[in-house]
Amino acid sequence: MAGRRSAVSEASMSSSRPLVPGARVGLTTTIPVEVVLAAGLIPVDLNNLFIASPEALAMVSRAEAAGFPRTLCAWIKGIYAALQDHPEIAVIAACQGDCSNTQALGEILESQGRKVIHFKFPYPREREPLAREIAVLMARLGVTFEALDRVRTRLAPLRGQLRRLDRLTWQTGQVSGRENFQWLISSSDFASDVDAYEQGLTAFLKEAQSRPAANGRVRLGFAGIPPIFTDLWDYLEELNAAVVFHEFPRQFSLPYESPDLVDQYLRYTYPYDIQGRLADLREAVTTRRLDGLVHYTQSFCFRQMFDQILRENLNLPILTIEGDRPTRLDSRTRMRLEAFVDVLRP
Repeated sequence: MAGRRSAVSEASMSSSRPLVPGARVGLTTTIPVEVVLAAGLIPVDLNNLFIASPEALAMVSRAEAAGFPRTLCAWIKGIYAALQDHPEIAVIAACQGDCSNTQALGEILESQGRKVIHFKFPYPREREPLAREIAVLMARLGVTFEALDRVRTRLAPLRGQLRRLDRLTWQTGQVSGRENFQWLISSSDFASDVDAYEQGLTAFLKEAQSRPAANGRVRLGFAGIPPIFTDLWDYLEELNAAVVFHEFPRQFSLPYESPDLVDQYLRYTYPYDIQGRLADLREAVTTRRLDGLVHYTQSFCFRQMFDQILRENLNLPILTIEGDRPTRLDSRTRMRLEAFVDVLRP
């Protein structure tokens, strides 16, 4: 018992230690990253930390060996395993407005002695509750409104560049679907280095704008959480299909010009109701002239339940595909994608 009390005490002390500037903080999803940056901390999107690893598939198996059930989303298992390799990373867990399993993951991490801060996207979507949650996070991290405004001003031109990158994808085809996805998905934490990310994006946009326009291909949109398949965009390129819309990666980039931070995250559709998502998707279908929509669903994810609502409310062909672990496309999914693209060809 004495040993157990000692272990619990050490875990409690570790989780209560204050964060110091320069510390890395893991994010379970896109949250108001401006607060993290204003605190002088380094944001790390844990989803990207997991999926970018060459050992991503093995990480899922490691989490299962540690006791996580087979019937649990692979993203949660991958995040857990990735964190085991990085004990120094504290975590901000979105316990409302993200995955329904994030709260349990946060509690498991806390029991292991990791510092975990819980953040909520209030439901329903209302300004005052969200403003309070952001204020609570600011207080936890010791951030002033002046520091927050400086960071938001610093990020404004960078977010403008991301909007330009998105336009080069659907307006001219000078940016490929894979490139669009990679830049937008990494905007959740700016690859943990805002300056380097901005320099890379600036250079990429300069190069992309010198490319010839690439139109005339089947125009696809992707709805749902980011796909876990490793070769999806390469295969669609083989089919001469262009992905000109990624629903959630685009939302992670905070694509709307807003008067303040609260409004910016109030317009962010990912954590809120399906009606906000439908409005965003309808606009994309029309503006981006989508020929079809691929709805990606993750095995064991509650968001699978929205598939029928998308079909009933969006007036275009929809193909639903499901993924489980970070692997290449299976033969059945490849055939279904090929048939779907063939049907959409003029």
